[in-house]
Amino acid sequence: MLKWLKKLAGGGVSTATPGSEPVSYRGFDIYPEPRQEGGQFRLQGRIVQHKDGEQREYLLIRSDLLPSAEQAAELMIGKAKRVIDENGERLFD
Repeated sequence: MLKWLKKLAGGGVSTATPGSEPVSYRGFDIYPEPRQEGGQFRLQGRIVQHKDGEQREYLLIRSDLLPSAEQAAELMIGKAKRVIDENGERLFD
């Protein structure tokens, strides 16, 4: 497959913090998963809630690009906390 087509299809995307421990916040788990793009890292991650034996998941992707995976992960955690504060369980509706 051509390199540009592979990128378009989602291939070649790497998470900078694979297997990292989630950050717990108000009954939710936040998984920062910065995505490398053109030498920078896009703010990306998941907000997960376990309730009644089910796992509910919300994918959070923002347009922010940062020079390091650590900065992107830190900013993602802050934005995820704000999303949780503003939406709570409505996040999964």
